[in-house]
Amino acid sequence: MTINEVKNKKILILGFAREGKDVLRFLRKHFPNKVFGIADQKESLPNLPRKKLKLHLGKDYLKAIQHYDVVVKSPGIPLRTVAPFLLKRHQLTSETDLFFSACQGAIVGITGTKGKSTTASLIYSILKKGGKKAKLVGNIGRPALQFLSKQTPEDIFVFELSSFQLEDLRQSPHVAVFLNLYQEHLNHHGSFDAYTRAKANITLHQTPTDFLVYNAKDKHISRIAEKSRAQTIPYIQTRQSLGSPRSRLVIASPQPAVLVGRLFSVPETTIQGAIKTFKPLSHRLENVGRFKGITFYNDSLATIPEATIEALNVLGNNVATLVAGGYDRNVSMAGLARRIEKSKIETLILFPETGTKILHSVKKKPKNVFQVESMKEASRLCYKHTPKGKICLLSPAASSFNLFKDYEDRGNQFKKFVKRYGA
Repeated sequence: MTINEVKNKKILILGFAREGKDVLRFLRKHFPNKVFGIADQKESLPNLPRKKLKLHLGKDYLKAIQHYDVVVKSPGIPLRTVAPFLLKRHQLTSETDLFFSACQGAIVGITGTKGKSTTASLIYSILKKGGKKAKLVGNIGRPALQFLSKQTPEDIFVFELSSFQLEDLRQSPHVAVFLNLYQEHLNHHGSFDAYTRAKANITLHQTPTDFLVYNAKDKHISRIAEKSRAQTIPYIQTRQSLGSPRSRLVIASPQPAVLVGRLFSVPETTIQGAIKTFKPLSHRLENVGRFKGITFYNDSLATIPEATIEALNVLGNNVATLVAGGYDRNVSMAGLARRIEKSKIETLILFPETGTKILHSVKKKPKNVFQVESMKEASRLCYKHTPKGKICLLSPAASSFNLFKDYEDRGNQFKKFVKRYGA
């Protein structure tokens, strides 16, 4: 949906977090005298100037939709909860959809259940080192709409795309990168099929002049790729060290970033140089350090069981203590339980709610099992029960929202208490 299509419409910004604020700034530049509606489930929005705004706040915020023509939905609001309030006359769009409509340059979109941020960052690094006018936007970069005022056709926008952003997207990027597909966000989408359909939108609207770089080992993605009209470029995912030996991230797979670099004619030596100098992101198998003879790893972004299984595969039998558990999104822990049974883990430290789920799924229990409700308590137990020379791993296999602000808060608390008690 283009900006010209909404200029004479009554516009509602649905959800007023990071994306909603970016949308308001963008629309205000184009329509300085227009009155916009803002609807949010929060009861108040402090420090928000009320001039030329109409607020609809609180639990009944979705009822405001009936008074508007265009609804700009924030990605955190499930489409299935909005759908009952939409009439035929309504036009539904989003920050991502507005960006795609107005973008003059090329968009490289990256999606997958895990690894999006690392892959997007590596692609951006490769393109920048290759002399391209690359911009990192979206969840991992700056809000997308602010780049449109100074864009050029030579710009390449590297855009990390979540299932939330993709579920109502009516356009697809010039280059789509599809990494993997596991069960996640089922509380948002309602089912794995709905989650898969949302992810598939990254290639649904591509044409024969576009490209789909995809993980050929993932059966779900391969089925999606078979239906794509884009030029398909499969790869086989393997682990490789990224960055210097001191800061390596062994769990990442550079193949999709290498393939994107080649599509944009970046020399092979430049691509390999970018891989060697890449700085790994925090909370992704991050080596916190060695304290009192114990090596600590922060893998707080491991929000699904498959990510924790992968972390255990990478670190091997030196993992003596696993800190796991968190918000329950109705994902099975059976696979993780089997991996724990095959490991040399001696101590399990578990957060609610999925901690209980993990414990019930593990038939062969480790020597020590603790259920805790704070990172402070968990960190003390790590030092008390992890043998010297071994690894203590925070890899939750679940979301953080029941006890922590987000995965960053969870990981930062882990690092804080590990360093405090290790001093």
